[in-house]
Amino acid sequence: MTITQIDFSILDWIQNTLKNPVLDVVMPVITHLGDGGFIWILLTLILIVIPRTRKTGILIGISLAAGAVAYLLILKPIIARPRPFTQNPAAVLLIKPPSDFSFPSGHTACAFSAVAVLFFRQNRLWIPAVILAAAIAFSRMYLYVHFPTDVLAGIIIGTGVSAVVCFIKPKETLNKSY
Repeated sequence: MTITQIDFSILDWIQNTLKNPVLDVVMPVITHLGDGGFIWILLTLILIVIPRTRKTGILIGISLAAGAVAYLLILKPIIARPRPFTQNPAAVLLIKPPSDFSFPSGHTACAFSAVAVLFFRQNRLWIPAVILAAAIAFSRMYLYVHFPTDVLAGIIIGTGVSAVVCFIKPKETLNKSY
């Protein structure tokens, strides 16, 4: 069995087991919170405005930007994986079909970039943030716009980029004026 076959079996299980009218309304709303990184950019701006969380906000902003370069500009065009709904004509989408490639999930990478910085910085907001990030990641599969491996890669990339930003940063960059 190939990875794509495993991916489709998981997506089909979600569609056949979990799909229901309530989630059909809720999942598009949750997924749209991650559109363009909106909720995470908003969080970044709020944290930057508050003096005691400014460093965390800056690190999230750097992580979001670095992650976007990694997954949007490098990985998606190189890997060029078609989205699941393009390969399954029976799929019915509840949102406008995304036009870019599937791998990795940008919504998920962005979400877990923010979560990881909050976690590494020991900010208690990481707990509600990881719940929202997981919901956004799941919504991408529920809505049939990403494969599970796209989502897993997004988690790994988002967390990895944030680890690099948080732990391999020049210390003087954030300590000079903040």
